Amino acid sequence: MKKIVTVLAVVMSLLMVGHSVKAQTKFAYISVNDLITSMPETKKADTAMNDYQQALAQNYDDMRKEFSEQDSLLSSKDTAKYTKAQLELKRKNLGDLYQKMMTFQQQAQQMAQQKNQELLAPIQKKAVEAIQAVAKENGFTYVFVKEQLLVYPPAEDIINLVKKRLGITITAAAPAR
Repeated sequence: MKKIVTVLAVVMSLLMVGHSVKAQTKFAYISVNDLITSMPETKKADTAMNDYQQALAQNYDDMRKEFSEQDSLLSSKDTAKYTKAQLELKRKNLGDLYQKMMTFQQQAQQMAQQKNQELLAPIQKKAVEAIQAVAKENGFTYVFVKEQLLVYPPAEDIINLVKKRLGITITAAAPAR
């Protein structure tokens, strides 16, 4: 009889513990993209990125202009004043310049992507740290990315809590459609 009572007591305590653990699990979600775009650091990064892309474009335009000038020299009637060796050298230089332009164009895309990642990495880190802090403060066990959810209750969106923590002005949300 004592064994039955003991087993029953253990089973009941396990059920209570399981129930209390289940009651402590809280879920939330956030749109990380919306959070990051609302951060003032993102606007500064966008400006820096635009400046960087303009500098790359200017560099490419300078190369293209130089190529165009050399090409027009070789296409004009003035080529008669050059020797055959000079013309070959100028054509080789023109081909090298063209290759340099194509290589730069590919490198510029890679450089722009690298610069973008470099500018956004600290912003993303700050956003994630703020999300983690808000989740901890408010007892959320799990925080999901909103864009990856199909169904979610509006009350569990923590974006305004995170914005408040970051000192971002909270704007009224657009009405749901």
